Amino acid sequence: MSRLFWLSDEAWVAIEPHLPKNQPGARRVDDRRVISGIIHMLKCGGRWADCPGEYGPSTTIYNRWNRWSRRGIWARILAALTEQGWIAETAQIDSSYIKAHRCAGGGKGGREPMPLASRVVAGPPRSMRLSTLSADHSGSS
Repeated sequence: MSRLFWLSDEAWVAIEPHLPKNQPGARRVDDRRVISGIIHMLKCGGRWADCPGEYGPSTTIYNRWNRWSRRGIWARILAALTEQGWIAETAQIDSSYIKAHRCAGGGKGGREPMPLASRVVAGPPRSMRLSTLSADHSGSS
């Protein structure tokens, strides 16, 4: 339970006024718990289906993230919190933490070797290869 992320009281007071109110449909579950689950999953990564049960049903966590993303609610909350000075508008990502799946290297058949940018800019080679020269001269002796 200690590894789970929970919004602090101060963070909740800052976020809560910016949440959508009086939405049609079924009664919403505890917003603070669901938003804590969303932040936990975004921080830790992984499948939405693997979201810890303490945050509520994983489908609720995912649906709230997905629907609010499409409606721009997360962007509005971020803008409001930035304006209030709670968070910075920019962030940095340490690329040593980002992991790629083994198939991220290329499409079917493997990755094509990429030429060096300096060779592409320089154009085609201006001299013949040594192996070509030695093959031409080996038969003339």
